[in-house]
Amino acid sequence: MSLAAYACHPAQSRGRRHAEPPAPTRDAFQRDRDRIVHSTAFRRLVYKTQVFLNHEGDLFRTRLTHSLEVAQLGRSIARALRINEDLVEAIALAHDLGHTPFGHAGQDALNACMTGHGGFEHNLQSLRVVDALEHRYPQYDGLNLSFETREGILKHCSRANAERIEATEPQGVARRFLDRTQPALEAQLCNLADAIAYNAHDIDDGVRSGLISVEQLAEVELFERYRREALAEHPQLQDRRVLYETIRRMLSAQVYDVIDATRAALETLAPVDADAVRKAPPVVAFSATMQAQSDELKRFLFRNLYRHPQVTQTTDQAQQVVRELFEAYLERGDEMPASYGDRHDRHRAVADYIAGMTDRFAMREHERLTGRRGIA
Repeated sequence: MSLAAYACHPAQSRGRRHAEPPAPTRDAFQRDRDRIVHSTAFRRLVYKTQVFLNHEGDLFRTRLTHSLEVAQLGRSIARALRINEDLVEAIALAHDLGHTPFGHAGQDALNACMTGHGGFEHNLQSLRVVDALEHRYPQYDGLNLSFETREGILKHCSRANAERIEATEPQGVARRFLDRTQPALEAQLCNLADAIAYNAHDIDDGVRSGLISVEQLAEVELFERYRREALAEHPQLQDRRVLYETIRRMLSAQVYDVIDATRAALETLAPVDADAVRKAPPVVAFSATMQAQSDELKRFLFRNLYRHPQVTQTTDQAQQVVRELFEAYLERGDEMPASYGDRHDRHRAVADYIAGMTDRFAMREHERLTGRRGIA
């Protein structure tokens, strides 16, 4: 398939921070994807929380399975829009590399611990992972990914952090947060594929956990429409197959909606290259109707799943584990590996070390350092 003019073409990449000769059989974005897949941080995602902690069940999503689902959805949409599938896959697989153990609870706790020391944000941490914290190559720290992949990884960035990055990398990946411009289409697509994936799989995991029910979901238009449609076509369908078929139809509808809405926006904009997209308003989007339905589903999940008393109880325990780990390592730097304990900026070193932990390693370390089991 030939790429559209507005796609990111690997031959036109803005390159890597450290110059390297091209690979003989892979283009720049394929090489990025492969480096991500072989990284230590990527393997750790298998034991990092999405919503439910890893020890709560073998079938709940983790950060790894979530990233794979984002990549699958992203590639499907990218192919239809004739934008770069390999770049979409690389961004999708890397977007959560900097996430803490215990999901957003861990991130919030670590951000609070870093108040006055630059804070903590997992998108920025993902960039730190691929730029500095992976130690795999003799010539440089990090994975030395291409500009376009790094641009997509940095989904959010405060102005203060953008200014700090810009000071060391002029006109680099943080510049758009100062100029108020957009990333390439591939990065925009990953942002939306992320939301589509977690809304769908959080329904599945929420029902599997027993914290939400199909009956409750009847109040959500996007879900109920496709549940009724599935039962009308397959009236004998029962149990989890109803749920799976409903989610499958929801996903398909959202994918087709993004493709149609984005094609219409591209026809109006008529961008001549990837940089023209960066200077335009956001292009990859739902239709207004689908956006409203997606927002309704997101509100339902926040109200009924993410803020469920059982989830918030575990969240509170997880945050306490992170806070106590932070305090222990800050006081006793020799409890961390030397590569962290010997660093001048102790606060950032502790944040980097904790952010790289899996759920179960964090729980083991907490019990070792405090003598208490932090999460029941």
